[in-house]
Amino acid sequence: MRIAIGCDHAGIEQKPAIVEYLSAKGYEVVDLGCYSAERVDYPDYAVKVSECVASGGADFGILICGTGIGMSIAANKVAGIRAANVTRADMAPLARQHNDANVLTLSARFVALEENEAIIDAFLAAEFEGGRHEGRVAKINALD
Repeated sequence: MRIAIGCDHAGIEQKPAIVEYLSAKGYEVVDLGCYSAERVDYPDYAVKVSECVASGGADFGILICGTGIGMSIAANKVAGIRAANVTRADMAPLARQHNDANVLTLSARFVALEENEAIIDAFLAAEFEGGRHEGRVAKINALD
């Protein structure tokens, strides 16, 4: 599985650890920046990762900023992306099961690295349930 990852300056402390964590689990990781703590604009990285996922260059995307909120808003502007801002591991499977989310956004300021790793594990382990959720996801996709 190939995962595109990006962050802004607020997510730069957690991103290298998450890249290492995912690589150790056997995932192929495409790191699309940023690469320093210098201030950057999060939409730039949200778009890079989202376009990579939307084009089929990655199976999923992970974005990290201060809250995950801005990244989620920006990512959802890219056609074909269903980004979910998840702050608890027990919510992560539902993003996949019910919403067929393909981009996960994380908070580096309010969620510890270990919890974000648990969120990632739960998100990647879950699968879209289809069924009653298919019509809803189709309505979301029609908004693109």
